[in-house]
Amino acid sequence: MYGIAISALGMLSTMATALTIDAFGPICDNAGGIAEMALGSDEFKPTRKVTDVLDAAGNTTAAIGKGFAIGSAALVSLALFSAFVTRAGLGDSPKTNILHPLVFSGLLLGALLPYWFSGLTVRSVGVAAQEMCKVADKQIRDFQEHQTPIDSNVCIEISTK
Repeated sequence: MYGIAISALGMLSTMATALTIDAFGPICDNAGGIAEMALGSDEFKPTRKVTDVLDAAGNTTAAIGKGFAIGSAALVSLALFSAFVTRAGLGDSPKTNILHPLVFSGLLLGALLPYWFSGLTVRSVGVAAQEMCKVADKQIRDFQEHQTPIDSNVCIEISTK
């Protein structure tokens, strides 16, 4: 239990830095938007290039920080439940003893499954959105060049698939 608690504390100790860098995202995105509105069409590109890199760094750090916060919360909840089981005297059987390595491993794996499935879902949505953008871009170009009518059914088929 002590090792689990120290692991959670180690994960939480990085949060101050992660949350500080996290502020880069919205601040730099707003700065890039203001530069784009205030400057001419070609003058804002160097500024936007810099602010987009800082925005990406902030967004990445935010995602990593959320992962650390969720991970440390999971470890703390397991440590607290383990302390409860030990103190209440419920840990006599290996099936209910959270300190048993197989039970603990099963809890961690079970807790990770929803995140894994969510990640698969988000990835598939990203792939579909990218394909839809390519199709929409092609249809718009064809419309501008050859007056070909736009077919929204293609995007619906991509989304459905």
